[in-house]
Amino acid sequence: MPRRTAPLTRRLAAPVRRAVLPLADAWGAVTAPARALPDFLVCGAQRSGTTSLYKSLCQNPAATGPVLRKGVHYFDTGYHRGASWYRAHFPLRVSLRGRPPVRAFESSPYYLFHPLAAERIARDLPWVRVVVILRDPVERAYSAHAHETARGYETEPFARAVELEESRLAGEEEKLAADPAYVSHSHQHHGYIARGRYADQLERMEKHLGRDRMYVADYADLFDGTTRELRLIEDFLGLPPGPDRVPGRHNARERTGMPAGLRAELAARFAESDRRLARWWGRTPSWCA
Repeated sequence: MPRRTAPLTRRLAAPVRRAVLPLADAWGAVTAPARALPDFLVCGAQRSGTTSLYKSLCQNPAATGPVLRKGVHYFDTGYHRGASWYRAHFPLRVSLRGRPPVRAFESSPYYLFHPLAAERIARDLPWVRVVVILRDPVERAYSAHAHETARGYETEPFARAVELEESRLAGEEEKLAADPAYVSHSHQHHGYIARGRYADQLERMEKHLGRDRMYVADYADLFDGTTRELRLIEDFLGLPPGPDRVPGRHNARERTGMPAGLRAELAARFAESDRRLARWWGRTPSWCA
């Protein structure tokens, strides 16, 4: 197939990309009926390598992300905007023709955790396949806290943020279910423990999409220094093998070590969820081995 140039998401510097976004959105809205919808989604978990997987898949000539964005966040925070708004973010269908055809996708890691996203995805994209990456939930929580702090969404130290989580998230899922336009800051940015209870989220996604449309990868397998797990994901998505490059690590943030006592406490809190996950997954998660 003809060589495809890198998408704008990779060719424009961040300040230029921010300046161009309004123009791209306006053009996308005008041409929305002629644009593709995604064939697959990377749905999470947050801080589990979704950006790295996204970048690796974008290197495959048979896959392309949205125009100017990694994730559109339609099925979580933007659903009230409507289907035409969502479609406006993707390439024109004519640009994806070829042998093999190019498949469109996006990566929004909040989709796994949002209580309504799986149902919305199943209803609006009945053909779509989803990929989920799971990471040691203790490490994921600690990484998420560093990420949210750096972005200005968290002001409390990690231990205190974990203590506050239950009160911060109380009633938020009910509000999200009651109002499609409601956006919960704490549910999106302060779910350190709740986001690591993977079994609940995977069971919900399976209920709406079916197990055969889900690929669940272990973070340790994706970043083992080989392309083995990436090749399995590509095969699941119907993609030919991409370049022979191991997934890089992106968006990593420096942070101090977690106190051993706190780590042990959190591991104990995740123990039952991890047992349920192992039963659902049919394998032992790497962090439990």
